[in-house]
Amino acid sequence: MTENSSEITPFERIGGEDAVRLLVDRFYDLMDLEPGYAALRATHGSMLADARQKLFWFLCGWLGGPAHYEQRFGHPRLRMRHMPFSIGILERDQWLACMNQAMQETGVEEGLRTRLANSFFQTADWMRNTHG
Repeated sequence: MTENSSEITPFERIGGEDAVRLLVDRFYDLMDLEPGYAALRATHGSMLADARQKLFWFLCGWLGGPAHYEQRFGHPRLRMRHMPFSIGILERDQWLACMNQAMQETGVEEGLRTRLANSFFQTADWMRNTHG
């Protein structure tokens, strides 16, 4: 996520672990509450606690902070780990919209939000495994 080791990481810019936790919790709360994210929510099964924790661990490292996810599970292998789930344009777009709403509602500053949204799009689009 960072281009230069001397620059402030997105993890630091966002506010560290507490801010990442807040973002992840708001993301999953919105997914659970907003009808506009129903297709996305349906891909997650009945319980969100495990997904919540794993996204928190992943985002900490992806943003340039502690590598919690890799310490527990090794390389993320995102595409492989998501292959069992049907991810098409609808799910991608709902994930992105939900994350963008969560970033706005948790106060991620606009410049960082734009940068992250671009990176999230590239990753989410790469995760698609259906044409729909």
